Amino acid sequence: MNLPNPALVPQTAVRRLPRWPLLLLCAAYVLPGVFGRDPWRNADLAAFGRMVAMAEGRTSWWSPLLGGVAGDSAPLPHWLGAAAIALGQPLLGAPLAARVPFALLLAATMALVWYAAFHLARTEAAQPVAFAFGGQAEPVDYARAIADAALLALIATLGLLQLGHETTPELAQLAAVALFGYGLAAAPFRVARARLAVLFALPVLAGSGAPVMALAMGVGGVVACAASRLAQVRRFAPWVGAAAAVSALAAQALGSWQFRAQPLALDDLVGIGRQWLWFLWPAWLLALWTLWRWRRHLTYRHLSVPLVTVVVALGANLALAGSDRALLLALPGLAVLAAFALPTLRRSAAAAIDWFSMLFFTFGALFIWVMYAAMQTGFPAKPAANVAKLAPGFEPTFSPLALALALAGTAAWLWLLRWRTGRHRQALWKSLVLPAGGVALCWLLAMTLWLPVLDYARSLRPWVQRLAQHVPPATCIAAPGMAAAGVAALEHFGGWRVEAARDALGSTRCSHLLQLTRARADPAAPTGWTLQAEVMRPTDREERTLVYRRTGTP
Repeated sequence: MNLPNPALVPQTAVRRLPRWPLLLLCAAYVLPGVFGRDPWRNADLAAFGRMVAMAEGRTSWWSPLLGGVAGDSAPLPHWLGAAAIALGQPLLGAPLAARVPFALLLAATMALVWYAAFHLARTEAAQPVAFAFGGQAEPVDYARAIADAALLALIATLGLLQLGHETTPELAQLAAVALFGYGLAAAPFRVARARLAVLFALPVLAGSGAPVMALAMGVGGVVACAASRLAQVRRFAPWVGAAAAVSALAAQALGSWQFRAQPLALDDLVGIGRQWLWFLWPAWLLALWTLWRWRRHLTYRHLSVPLVTVVVALGANLALAGSDRALLLALPGLAVLAAFALPTLRRSAAAAIDWFSMLFFTFGALFIWVMYAAMQTGFPAKPAANVAKLAPGFEPTFSPLALALALAGTAAWLWLLRWRTGRHRQALWKSLVLPAGGVALCWLLAMTLWLPVLDYARSLRPWVQRLAQHVPPATCIAAPGMAAAGVAALEHFGGWRVEAARDALGSTRCSHLLQLTRARADPAAPTGWTLQAEVMRPTDREERTLVYRRTGTP
């Protein structure tokens, strides 16, 4: 029995989104942040440190260590980054060489979301209602419009911005989830490709540090396929089950089994709720509208397939007490769900999205330009003083290329505003053009105009440069319990050998010792060590690094 379809879409609403503007938008989103910066502290720098240590032969590829301490169990992404560094370091430099394959993973994720939405929109249940006298959207044109909307929804999602531009295992996980969603979506249309996709996606997801999620998505995929009304999709279920089994074997072989579930308190749930509101914006709003308007179709593939990955990722986010890196994996499915809201979206809601996006991102771009002018010229004075206060010691540099790119991006945004309000008013994807374009604009401006100050604040290179005034080159440094990002900075930027095991102080033969402490704390010097200096990161007022020299060491 065919249920009432809420989608009423005429052929005039599914006009093609021009390819070149769409590709330029994707490039403006993917490429900024790839060039001209250091790996930034915490997860980005820690993952890079392991990759460069593997590429330079300072640790094993099978069991990589950083400062003598084992890292997380995600070998496949680290192998990918290490191989890229080994091949491209002489020409590109290690940081850029490591980022190239991960930028390609982000681009692949975007392409896979487009094709997944395209195939799901081609199914009979997802197609709009046929009009009595014709004029309804053609199936392929409708599917292409939905796919364009899904891609725009993915770009517009705020949570993808920073995490999607890092060199971390989670980006490989994101691409694997997108590939799995494509495999399920393409099962009735591209049988061989769909089988290869799921057989590759789930083992990669497991080998990238998320084996439990790989199994859960495999189980969900089996259920979604087995419940399908299409015989060819039901026959696809064993292949999904086989992919889940292979993922379990891959996790066992690679030693990537881990389960870090944490109990949740009421305060945690409140914080997670706030996290979902901003991290998944605006896709969550449209996805909820999709689930409401298509509520009688929840068992059909255009909803059940993306729901599999979304539900698993949201569950993992709760189990890990609000991990944003688990929440990241909900974005491909959520973008597809958001796209199916557009055929049922009221005109007033679409207008509200347009006005909010136009005002929010225009003011955001204006703020970035004002701060840039303040850094370069000292006017306005108050923003310039704020930058000097937040980043003491920072010396602005002028880049004609960065300024030209920022001007081009701003001009493109003004053109997009005029184009959106003057043409294509009936296009199905119209409500997501400004959100996606605004996110890409602000990211482009931040990664051009603000990149020097952001790199100064987020990189640990200035900290290492200050330490180098007190620690000789090629020195062995004991740093018991130091975070992986700090160890990576010491080894890569400083060229020192670091012993970071928590019991390193009692057994080390190193001549220097580093200890991190709060700014107001004044710990006693360990026995046998002499305090040589106190060093602080330029942009951190809360933490000091105490540099000790072994007593008797010249």
